[in-house]
Amino acid sequence: MIHPTAIIEAGAKLHPTVQVGPYSIIGAQVTIDEGTVIGPHVVINGRTSIGKFNRFYQFTSIGEASQDKKYLGEDTALVIGDHNVFRECVTVHRGTIQDQGLTRIGNDNLFMANSHVAHDCVLGNHNIMANSAAVAGHVHLDDHVVMSGMCGIHQFCMIGSFAFISNASMVTKDVPPYVMVTGGHSPTVCGLNITGLKRQGFSNETIQWLQRAYKVIYRQGLLVEKAIEALEEMLVMCSEIKLLVNFLKSSKRGIVR
Repeated sequence: MIHPTAIIEAGAKLHPTVQVGPYSIIGAQVTIDEGTVIGPHVVINGRTSIGKFNRFYQFTSIGEASQDKKYLGEDTALVIGDHNVFRECVTVHRGTIQDQGLTRIGNDNLFMANSHVAHDCVLGNHNIMANSAAVAGHVHLDDHVVMSGMCGIHQFCMIGSFAFISNASMVTKDVPPYVMVTGGHSPTVCGLNITGLKRQGFSNETIQWLQRAYKVIYRQGLLVEKAIEALEEMLVMCSEIKLLVNFLKSSKRGIVR
């Protein structure tokens, strides 16, 4: 159902099951798959592809041009997967040619009110960004990441799977998988995200091995290269440590300590 006050520009491709609320605007290059519900006063613009069964609440702005001053109107894109929820006033911007020209969001993510996803970000699946959380350009969030309210992530940072960023933390370095970060404008890692891991079904034995891996990184005073060597020796006992190994090898900004 499309409300008579909605504007669907010529060229937009909407599955017949898509619902569009009052006064919403869908741009000419937008593609929206089945079951997606768009509330009132929503703007979806640019070369934006939206998957199945997403929900957009009022006043969201999706697929607009980047706020990067280097952006000069190049043809860039936003791709959104399935079963995502975008609450009130969420903003998501397209990519820039300084990166891959693409902002990408996976599946089953929750974006609470006023949260922001900047240009060229890559988000995986099952992430939660609480109210007014924001990720700057070129940020990568893996899977099952939780960002509390008012948190911010500096551009080009990586956040590993199952990490938890506590309220109002301003993260400027990479956050490894499985850990918790807190501390406002000078955040530090404060332990393993044990509660989150239990909620995701990690066994007690696996959590114990991850605690050992955490101590290798944060308690033994090792250089990153030596920590990686020690973690690789533990892989035979706990395959989940592989996420930590791969993350440390790929980190370019250094990790939050």
